[in-house]
Amino acid sequence: MATMNIDFRCDPALEPHLPKPVLARRALPDWLKTMPANAHSLMHNHDVRTVKQCPPFIDAMSVGFLVLLPCDIHYADGVFSWDWKIPEPASASQARAPLNFHSGAQATGTPYGQPDTNIIKFTSFWTIRLPQGWSLLATHPFNRDDLPFRTLTGLVDADSFHQVGILFPALWLAADKPCVVPAGTPVAQCLPVRREALDLSFGLLGGGEAEAFEAVGAKILAEPGVYRREYRHKG
Repeated sequence: MATMNIDFRCDPALEPHLPKPVLARRALPDWLKTMPANAHSLMHNHDVRTVKQCPPFIDAMSVGFLVLLPCDIHYADGVFSWDWKIPEPASASQARAPLNFHSGAQATGTPYGQPDTNIIKFTSFWTIRLPQGWSLLATHPFNRDDLPFRTLTGLVDADSFHQVGILFPALWLAADKPCVVPAGTPVAQCLPVRREALDLSFGLLGGGEAEAFEAVGAKILAEPGVYRREYRHKG
């Protein structure tokens, strides 16, 4: 498997205080590690496999890299706060706060554009440079609805725009209760995307394709783990 180099840089004065972005496969949540592999289904009246045994579910959470929150964020009564002692950055343009805010009016016309919407912006203290011809897709960490925010999805041409860090806007979902988002929480999952035109083609299953459809479908129904054993690429 080919390896892509992604180049991260940060302000030298802040480097000792910043968590480095991490490969997503190395930062799977604790609930995934501790959840059962099987659970009783009232619908089927017997045990069934949980998503812990679903490779596409796990692989989605493992792809790309995660940007991590550098310090604890506290929220109560509509106020965000943090206690994060860092030195003066070497660059006057470098943000010091772990998050900032968008006006709710900026989301007017979207499904979440309500007057009381809290739209926060997570600061990325790392610049991200991709190889020529690639863009960076940044989105909410996959299958992480346990987090009290929902990072909005954006696409940045990070092969040319890499001089400063990318901001990650997010909807704050826990407006009615106090909470703490601990340091190290993933705030964005990022994937390199090649910039290339797409062409869609369509056809009908026939001959060997129809036979393969029937054979593979029957095999999947007859035994567990077919995709994992025979089709999944092990990265």
